[in-house]
Amino acid sequence: MVRLLAFLFIIHSSFFILHSLKAQSTTDFIYDPKIQTVLLYPQIGDQAENPSLSLNPAVVSQDEGTVLELTFDDLQGQYRPFRARLIHCNADWQRSVLNDIEFTYEYNDYAITDYQVSVNTKVAYFHYRFALPKVKLPGNYVLVVYDERDRNNVYFTRRFCSYTNRVSPSATVTFSAIPNRQFYDQQINLALAYRGYPVNSPQDDFKVVIRQNFRDDHILTNLRPTNVRAFDGVLEYNILDQSNTMSGGNEFRFFDIRNTISRGNYIDRIDRNADRNVAFVQADQPRSGSVYFQSDDFNGLFAIDQRDNQNGPLSADYVETVFTLRAPELPEGEVYVTGAFNFWLLNNRNQMIYEPALGAYRARMLLKQGVYNYAYAVRRGGPKPVVSESVVEGDYSATENEYEVFVYNRPPASRADQLVGYARIGTNRRK
Repeated sequence: MVRLLAFLFIIHSSFFILHSLKAQSTTDFIYDPKIQTVLLYPQIGDQAENPSLSLNPAVVSQDEGTVLELTFDDLQGQYRPFRARLIHCNADWQRSVLNDIEFTYEYNDYAITDYQVSVNTKVAYFHYRFALPKVKLPGNYVLVVYDERDRNNVYFTRRFCSYTNRVSPSATVTFSAIPNRQFYDQQINLALAYRGYPVNSPQDDFKVVIRQNFRDDHILTNLRPTNVRAFDGVLEYNILDQSNTMSGGNEFRFFDIRNTISRGNYIDRIDRNADRNVAFVQADQPRSGSVYFQSDDFNGLFAIDQRDNQNGPLSADYVETVFTLRAPELPEGEVYVTGAFNFWLLNNRNQMIYEPALGAYRARMLLKQGVYNYAYAVRRGGPKPVVSESVVEGDYSATENEYEVFVYNRPPASRADQLVGYARIGTNRRK
């Protein structure tokens, strides 16, 4: 009887929490502006000693047992109690119908208690860390962090994936087979080996998603195989209708604010005010009309670090960073500075304002010390707004990009999609 009551309590509590959080998005999003620098990456070392850890996507193998670590800063100025919860999603990132006990090993409500106060920074913050619990099933998940005192007050959501390689995807990336796009687009040719995996209709039962540069806004879906080699257990996706091509984009711009005493790369000047430092990134020009220029980048990501004592998580200060884009004003378009540091979102926090006296667009963002990649995006209005980075940055098939292949399947008698195959493929790598 006691066990039954405990089980019913867990089900009731889980339903209450899910009901409280049901209105929240399953995308990467920060609802509280005081929350900054939300990072989620595989826990394979200490970030203070190796800042590059955050350059890995939030994708882990269940076979290897790697744990994901969450870190974030609270600029509220005083301690706040945070709690976390996991939500299971299908391949399309819509909530699945699974109960918590079907994908978690313990009660799905976790306290985030590991925190430290920033050291010698002008902008004070609390730095939090949390090791995500392991999950039972491979698939898509959303981490929801909310107020311990008010479950309806969600601070942020963050996507992650757990996979097991029961099928083997492989891919090659070339320039587009379409003649008039071969200098601009990249084509992904895919093969999927599924021998030994029980599946009734291979051409229909697998859902394949291809993601570029770890961005959920740059994906390919609904791909159909062009050839089924049933005897070999292989699906081939050699598509010629452009449904497997993506714009190559350009190498990302970058700047270095690890040091506020002297100027880092691509920093024009630093104003050291009493309350905070202000860094002016060197003024940029549009690159869409120029030739491709080879350079190394982080494929849009960023790494937190500072030069003084090598303890970026606690000693890196927040710097008001000023971006400048010298370009004519677009009469019917909005310009944004974007990157992984703001989840590639386009909102009032990163929208650029045109200043006629300067003849340029400008935006100011509060960023933690480190090395950042960024790009400029243009959104044009209408019933269905169109967002493009190529307007300012250009598209080149020679660009170095990173691709991920996600393979989903819903096993017989299962009620949700599972991530049964994953692979990373680089193109035009030079490092």
